[in-house]
Amino acid sequence: MPPLAGAELVHTPLQLYRYLLRCCRQLPSTAMQQHYRHAIRQGYNSHSDEDDPERIQMIIQRAIADADWILDKVRIKERRPPRSYTHEHKV
Repeated sequence: MPPLAGAELVHTPLQLYRYLLRCCRQLPSTAMQQHYRHAIRQGYNSHSDEDDPERIQMIIQRAIADADWILDKVRIKERRPPRSYTHEHKV
């Protein structure tokens, strides 16, 4: 399942860029949002000269899958109760 509705409508690098920035809004902390916004910007800039349509589609699919994985990881972490380190350690 994609992280946001509309992933199936992403066909161009600019659409991917905007989609991934919208995904960042779902991250819990400002620091995480800034980190991933920076990574998205860097990835967009580093692939801006790509002109092979197959390669572009491969990058788009991988980026959406990566965003899905990151958001799933954050959701799982939020649902998990915090670890308690107060248990006695038996030797």
